[in-house]
Amino acid sequence: MTVTESLARRVEAQLAPDPARVVAKLFLPGEELPLGRSRTGAVIARVLALPEDEVERVAADLVVDFSQRHREYVDMLTDHASMMRLQAQSTPAMSEARLLVLGASFTAEYAVEGAALCNPSAVLHPDQSGLVDGQARVAVSLRGIGEGHISSVGFTSAVVGPGPSWTFESRALPIVAGSSAPAYWKKSHLRAVLTDEGRIDGLARSVLAHLPAVFTGVDLEHALAEERQDLLTMPGGQVTVELLRRLVGSAYAVGFPSDLELSQQVLLPSAPDESNGMEDARFVRFTADDGAVEYRATYTAFDGRKIAPRLLISPDLRTFQAHRLAGPAARNKGMALFPRMVGGRYRSLCRSDGESTSVATSVDGFVWSAPEVIQAPAASWEVLQVGNCGPPIETDRGWLVLTHGVGPMRIYSIGAILLDLEDPTQVIARLDRPFLQPTLAEQNGYVPNVVYSCGGLIHDGLLWLPYGIGDSRIGVVWASVDELLDEMTPTRAGA
Repeated sequence: MTVTESLARRVEAQLAPDPARVVAKLFLPGEELPLGRSRTGAVIARVLALPEDEVERVAADLVVDFSQRHREYVDMLTDHASMMRLQAQSTPAMSEARLLVLGASFTAEYAVEGAALCNPSAVLHPDQSGLVDGQARVAVSLRGIGEGHISSVGFTSAVVGPGPSWTFESRALPIVAGSSAPAYWKKSHLRAVLTDEGRIDGLARSVLAHLPAVFTGVDLEHALAEERQDLLTMPGGQVTVELLRRLVGSAYAVGFPSDLELSQQVLLPSAPDESNGMEDARFVRFTADDGAVEYRATYTAFDGRKIAPRLLISPDLRTFQAHRLAGPAARNKGMALFPRMVGGRYRSLCRSDGESTSVATSVDGFVWSAPEVIQAPAASWEVLQVGNCGPPIETDRGWLVLTHGVGPMRIYSIGAILLDLEDPTQVIARLDRPFLQPTLAEQNGYVPNVVYSCGGLIHDGLLWLPYGIGDSRIGVVWASVDELLDEMTPTRAGA
């Protein structure tokens, strides 16, 4: 593979998938597939028939073998056992050991990185303690891919500096999925999503009229209970009701215990539209006009048939709100948020046509306007498509956007463009050659010939970019910001 001399300098630090990073999930035998036949009752009966001495031995082995692999393991098994007993018509009183065996019979481990680890994004960590001059701590989000090609969002941290130095901090175990709860909706937001789904019918309009401006699933059920029967029984009425419930239920909040390290946290799919994965989170440290700082990330939800752009909002990378995005720009993969408002509007990069980089605006950060194309495929190494490699990075010369291009043999390369600070629909410079391409040593992987990132950052004049290698492991490169910007060719718009 021929590779031009790179502006990016690779460092030795790499991150490989760790199959020991597992979570324990409720497992219902026979229900793995949508049309499967449940074997729950038979399994419960077999557990109840086991001799007590065997039950005690199995329970003791489970505690020894798995307590260190999972936080509050015994409590989790007891909880799973309670859920299964509710499904049974009647069950006798059980010993503590039998409850543990019953719970474990409906529990399975899932290795979040069992297949691959890729597509990182980097932001300044909320914890900058314990560092020396010239260092900064970086929070890195990771796409872990496990059994069934299901993606989740994991995290790690690294220390960058002084100078061209990057060190990944150790990743702690066990990992924890966090606890989720329903989140709020804005009525204007739901109306926009229903419009995207093509379901603004008479029933939907009536329900929206009865909802408060900000509401939860409880408010939706109250509105449905008070709805007129003639609307509910009209053709398509139940389809609208089911869609309303599914959409409103897709907004959720996730929290993690305060004593966990960032690397122990993992966001697993928790909504129907992301049941088959949460892909390529692009995190940004967002600063509001009043100076308030929070973390935001766009990601791609996949339900096995279609995708849906979604948004994470977090004040501290410990509690998260997850919401569906809407509008003409929220139609494809690869949305990436600007780190502040520009011209009084939220801005994002997107690729709503599947092959070009565009810029969209939003009043509230949830509903996105029709996008404006700013970059179409042109160079040989991007003839199939272009898109972003993470949120724009502000420099004194403009918004630096790292891009990805897909060329012959589906080789992914990383490039760069520069946008006007005041009008980011204007490309004022571009890099005429790739910033980063896969080397021969990076050619093989879960998906061959890919280098890809979901975001980098600047520290002390150096651009740092963690990137996925073959969708299987993580590497890191750096470059002088001034050298990169000097290498870029001004465009006619910026001349």
